[in-house]
Amino acid sequence: MKGVVVVGSINMDIVAVTNQYPAHGETIFGENMKLLSGGKGANQATTCAKLGKPVKLIGAVGDDAFGHEIERSLLQNNVNISSLKHVAEHPTGCAVITVDATAENTMLVIKGANEHLTRSDIDICFSTISDDYAVLLVQMEIPNEAVLQAMKRAKEKNMFIILDPAPAEGVTTEALTYANLITPNWQETKVLTGIDVNSKESACKAGVFFENHFGVENSIIKLGHKGALVYQNGETNFIEPIAVKAIDTVGAGDSFAGALACAIADGETIESAAEFASIVAAMKVTKMGAQDGVPRLAEVEHFCETNNINYYGKKQKLNKIYD
Repeated sequence: MKGVVVVGSINMDIVAVTNQYPAHGETIFGENMKLLSGGKGANQATTCAKLGKPVKLIGAVGDDAFGHEIERSLLQNNVNISSLKHVAEHPTGCAVITVDATAENTMLVIKGANEHLTRSDIDICFSTISDDYAVLLVQMEIPNEAVLQAMKRAKEKNMFIILDPAPAEGVTTEALTYANLITPNWQETKVLTGIDVNSKESACKAGVFFENHFGVENSIIKLGHKGALVYQNGETNFIEPIAVKAIDTVGAGDSFAGALACAIADGETIESAAEFASIVAAMKVTKMGAQDGVPRLAEVEHFCETNNINYYGKKQKLNKIYD
């Protein structure tokens, strides 16, 4: 079984749930507060592990209570953390998140130890990675030098490189050129292309833009509850959304990315992998927590059987909205 290497951020999420966001300078009372393991890298690695895939996480944490708790959670979910860096002089990254009654969220992220993952750290970690790992999954919440070095080393190993370009402000043209596949949401797509993506047609234009301006031949433009457009060398396919009752959208994109990487590692096509990822992401938003809310593979299989959904191209393609 081929595995996935995830290089990315590791945070403790302080999640406050409220009916509505406070206005500037206003004090309101929320519903509850939770401490939950998070960070895009840790979320994506946990998704891979919960879906039964061997996964190695490369990232940095502080030598503090948050870092220790996150490590415990990662180990409990069978994530390989042998390549984690411990930064004694800086705290573990932290995200202050507010989730409102519509399940949408706002975030304030303190990078902490994530800022101290270096090019040499990446080289040391990649020297231990075997050919059993077929996919690299990386995002932009760590230093750009670490992102680029990971992509370069993965290219040397002929790994399939997936770039989740979030946050989009940190994406460089060089990073885009190393990616085999990028997975921006509609906000990130607008930052990178200037195109306001709100339909299949505008998403297609964005795919063309990525190819013509950045040389990225494969992209998945995520439109949230409206679905996703798969663009491959000028060809497009639309992945219809799965209608669910959203409780918490934190980590939805990360669960999509992790599930996508798992399917690619299994040898699936990008379109088939995107169908599987859309199922996992839909299931995630029905539960609280960027990692706690991610379903295990058995849960995905039960959900699909119950709702007559097929993935990995075993029968018909996903072509309708399921309640």
